[in-house]
Amino acid sequence: MTTNSSAEQRLEELREKAWQEGVIPSRGVDVVGGPIPRKPGYYGQSVVKPPVWTWQVPLYFFFGGLGGMSALIAFGAVLFDHVDVARSAMWIAAIAGSVLSPILLIMDLGRPHLFLNMLRVFKHRSAMSMGAWILTAFGMCAVPGLIALELHTHQIFPGMQDQPLRFAADIFILGAAIFGTLLATYTGVLIGATAIPAWFLHRTLLPIHFGTAGLGSAAALLELLGHRIAPLNAIGFFAATVETALLVWLTVDKHGAADRAIHQHSSGWLIRVGEILNGPLALVLRLFGLIPLAAVSFLLGALISRFGWIAVGKISGADPESVYASQQ
Repeated sequence: MTTNSSAEQRLEELREKAWQEGVIPSRGVDVVGGPIPRKPGYYGQSVVKPPVWTWQVPLYFFFGGLGGMSALIAFGAVLFDHVDVARSAMWIAAIAGSVLSPILLIMDLGRPHLFLNMLRVFKHRSAMSMGAWILTAFGMCAVPGLIALELHTHQIFPGMQDQPLRFAADIFILGAAIFGTLLATYTGVLIGATAIPAWFLHRTLLPIHFGTAGLGSAAALLELLGHRIAPLNAIGFFAATVETALLVWLTVDKHGAADRAIHQHSSGWLIRVGEILNGPLALVLRLFGLIPLAAVSFLLGALISRFGWIAVGKISGADPESVYASQQ
């Protein structure tokens, strides 16, 4: 009885203070079994809805970045007349970006017609709507660009004029490079433009990270396919250096409870392991001339980090205290 009386008295004091001052700076009272929960949120429940994405989405992020940036490398190869590199890069772009990415996205949606429904409306303020249109536009450029480039290279139809085919290939590859760059980076914008604290607080980092990871992955896969040329090695150095800098930034840029899913939970280790593989480790391996190992390390790190960001988002979204801390 004494405990209940003191609690009721304290509640009356808080009500009176709130009425007079309009704010209560003190902690308040915890009532066991009462209407005031001990945990943040409504009886400890999530304040925002955590993402329900499964394994298809991180793979979609990975293959979308790989395919999109492969088209960008293909355009650079066409400009400098590295036709063999351009052909390989466009095959990667077509398979990863135009085939695997839509399949993974439709698998996550559950029903194919849902993807078509997203194309019924163009919402420039919606990252999801823009993503569907970017993916569609990319496929409409990458596949014709690959076909035109192959026809030009092999001269399958001798009667065709060579210059129109080359011009068509260049135009389609340019379009694929533009939409491919957007495809590789919009996924970072997509998850950053949410109420999930660990994502929202790093919304500036995520598009840079996803774009760089896609670029480095495309160069790494081309190197593993046998294209050991200086420009691809330079891209590998650039991507690994940027990922190393992003790892340092992520380590230093802490927000306490708001993004503790990255720094205090096991899910954050997936991000750090991924960043180490495609950052410092890949960079050191390249410095020692171990190009195949550096390429494998970067690809593996880019894939692991995608799974890591999804895992972090689920934990951060389910943590009501993180949501409250991010609003302060």
